[in-house]
Amino acid sequence: MKSISVSLMGVMVTVGLLTGCSPQNAKKEASASPAVTNAQTAATKELTGELEIQYFVGGYGDAWWKQSIDEFQKLNPKLKITQTAGPQINEQMKPRWIQGNPPDLMFINGAGSNARQMFIDNQLMDLTDWLKDAKNADGEKILDVLFSKPEEYQPGKTYTLPLVFGSYGTFYDKAELRKNGWNEPKDWPSFMDTLQKVKDSGKMAPYIHTGVYPQYIIGGLLNSAIVAANGSDPAIINKINALETGVFKSEPVMKALDKLIELNTKGFIEGSSSALNHTDSQMQFLQHKAAFIPNGLWIENEMKKDIPAGFEFGFIPSVVQDKAGKSIVIPSTATMGIAKKAKNPDAAKAYLQYVFTKKQALAWAELTGSVLNVKADLSKADKVSALVKQASTYFASSDVIIAPIPVLPEELFKIEKDATLALVTGKINKEEWAKRLEDGAAKQREKNK
Repeated sequence: MKSISVSLMGVMVTVGLLTGCSPQNAKKEASASPAVTNAQTAATKELTGELEIQYFVGGYGDAWWKQSIDEFQKLNPKLKITQTAGPQINEQMKPRWIQGNPPDLMFINGAGSNARQMFIDNQLMDLTDWLKDAKNADGEKILDVLFSKPEEYQPGKTYTLPLVFGSYGTFYDKAELRKNGWNEPKDWPSFMDTLQKVKDSGKMAPYIHTGVYPQYIIGGLLNSAIVAANGSDPAIINKINALETGVFKSEPVMKALDKLIELNTKGFIEGSSSALNHTDSQMQFLQHKAAFIPNGLWIENEMKKDIPAGFEFGFIPSVVQDKAGKSIVIPSTATMGIAKKAKNPDAAKAYLQYVFTKKQALAWAELTGSVLNVKADLSKADKVSALVKQASTYFASSDVIIAPIPVLPEELFKIEKDATLALVTGKINKEEWAKRLEDGAAKQREKNK
């Protein structure tokens, strides 16, 4: 899947993927790129020259990219578009970004990408003024059609535009649960009850996760548990994103860590989880070697060739809320950014205006099995999977809390991932987890001075 550099705190980046894998102020950050002040719809201009688009090929595949770029090319015959893509593209392109010769537009997603870090490194164009009035190809203000607004890495400033409105959550096979008389979880008490029944049956492990990529259990359980423990107030994610002193040892965070510890001490976690990568854990889940898995909405598309007959995806954004509490969506967005040194920023903006539409939202859902960050009714779309429709219904519900995107700087996110894996395997306690994160955040704040 995609390995989004998303952390519990903010991005997520990340949308971590994300591997299937997002979100995270600073004197260094403040040396921002010049603002894009031309709010005129770039699509009204004749586009010429070259446009290079970099995109990661992972859980979302490349079918939508090829289709949308081909359509955009036909509308702009004097524009030469180059697609720079692949599963290792982020690492392969790093030298060009460092040397100051980046592509014009980048889908900031997958292993080796981190939108917050790109901002810190002064690689992204300031889109603030352009986005205030920018309209999509249908004449709608882009900011008005988004599920998730752009993350502010600097107060009042926008450098990226979330393209994917994915979500971490807990996944299961509805058919398998029905067959065994196990209830679908609605909250933490019912989740614990079902996990115990699965364990008692001896048929499979109750819970499996991707130990090699701890961002899955961070995004799929820990982040939402922090919000739930904060009285379901997602503002704590903003405090985490801001690296507020003491936030990592605050009461909501410590209570959330207790839930991870409970999964381990009750023996609910499949024993090999810590050594599994995303595809291995997902395969074991699909083979009914485990009943539940924390993951992202890309799982269905990424594993489509391995889904057994009769498998019926179930999804809930969070299982950590108290009884009758609202579900909490932890976005796993993946963003678009225009390079500060883009050679054709007008064409890059025009492509963004072309894709942030309801038409492309439908195409994205059909071709990727996930949700584009555009408010669109997918309920009657024949080619959209039941899982995507179910998720889209959650996102539009007033009974769901959509948290800010968690985003941490890359170094701190790695500390979080390592500490979380150590916690769920019983190697450290929650106080040590908090100390590691607080120490890492203090170093990051010092860097940002």
